Amino acid sequence: MKGYVDQDLCVGCGMCAGSCPEGFRMAENGLAEGWQELPPDCVDNAKQAAEDCPVGAITVK
Repeated sequence: MKGYVDQDLCVGCGMCAGSCPEGFRMAENGLAEGWQELPPDCVDNAKQAAEDCPVGAITVK
């Protein structure tokens, strides 16, 4: 599984990168990005980050 961030929706709050750094990071443009396959033990954290995203920019699939 992998996390994806809609760059058109992301506001760069950093919540996802803080709560699931194994799958999300802040890009040079100041917005979050999904950057690698999620380790199995981090999938729940990534799904929680998607639920908690204030603008609904994250999907995990």
